[in-house]
Parts: sequence; C-alpha cells; structure tokens
Amino acid sequence: MPGPDITFWQDRYLNRQTPWDSGADDPEVLAWLNDGTLSASDGPVLVPGCGSGRDLLLLAARGITVTGIDYTPAAVSIARERLADAGLKAHVEQADVLSWSPPAPVGAIIERTCLCALHPDHWVRYAQQLHAWLRPGGKLLAQFEQVPRAEAADGFVAGPPYHCDINAMRALFSSDRWAWPKPPYPRGGEGGHLTVVLTAHAT
Repeated sequence: MPGPDITFWQDRYLNRQTPWDSGADDPEVLAWLNDGTLSASDGPVLVPGCGSGRDLLLLAARGITVTGIDYTPAAVSIARERLADAGLKAHVEQADVLSWSPPAPVGAIIERTCLCALHPDHWVRYAQQLHAWLRPGGKLLAQFEQVPRAEAADGFVAGPPYHCDINAMRALFSSDRWAWPKPPYPRGGEGGHLTVVLTAHAT
C-alpha cells in the first residue's frame, strides 16, 4: 500500500506529534454550524480520519449524531477518552476508510484531514466511498489542502499532507456525481486549504 502505513500514524499519536491538531475548534466547522450549513438535521454525520476527535467533540456538543473513523488505534483511543472526559457521546470506530461502510447512508461528511493524508493512488477509491456513504442530496463539507511542492514539477508525489490541487479535485469529485458551488472558494488555515461544500447526486 503506497503512502504512510499504520505504524507511521500510530507513532505520531503515541508521541503526540500531531501538529495538525491544536486542540482548538476548527473555524470552518464552527462557521458551518453557526450559519446552518451543518445542523442536527444533517445527521448522522461522518468524520473520516477523525484523529484525536476534536470535530467529534464539537459536533456532539451541538447535539449532532456523529461517527468518527480512523484506522490508527492510538487516535481512536485518544478520541474516545476525550469524549468520555467531556461527557459527550459519539461513535468512534477503528477502520480503514477504503473498505469500511456505514450501516446506512448518512446526511453529511466532514472531509478535513483524511484525503490529504492518503497517498493519491487511493484517492479514486476514497472518493467512491464518500459518494456511496452519502444519501442523495447529502453534503460533503471539504477542506482541500493546498500544499504545492517544488518536486512535483519533476513528477514526484510528496506528502503527507498531499497537495489537493483544485483541478484534480474537480476531476476526482466529478460533476456527474457532485454539485459544485461557483468559485472563488474561501481559503482557511492561513491559506492552507480551500473550503468547498459539495452535494451528492443520485447515481
């Protein structure tokens, strides 16, 4: 399997080397909640690559039914501990997003840190999974990481995080399956990602 393996991520969570998770609430997720883009009516919500669970805490605190998925045992343990310490309920499952399926289609998916952590060889399969998980009209609330690297000019694929070029994203999440809003797309994380909300078409 190309890209980082489970040991790579396990070591980072065990040693708390997770700079992508400051522990603070994500401002874009907060904005989605505050402007009604995401609400309890969208539940159940999935958070693939949920890591140590900060999005799970935020959604559960708003009364949203949410499931987090991560294939790293240490991340799952930390997320469960954080939820228990906060007295909040969310389901956290250790699973591989490339083969896992929910028991029933869901209303929304928050894609913030999973796609950019997967080697691009797996992107087509992952995009298929996301569409299969959503019911028609469901929302994919995405943050596409913008981390272009000089070595890409020579054909090298470097990461994680892997650069989610917007043209590649348009091809990956094609218009026959997804409704795209008109650009420009808001930038977040000090220019580190483009924020886009896609809607799943029935197929």
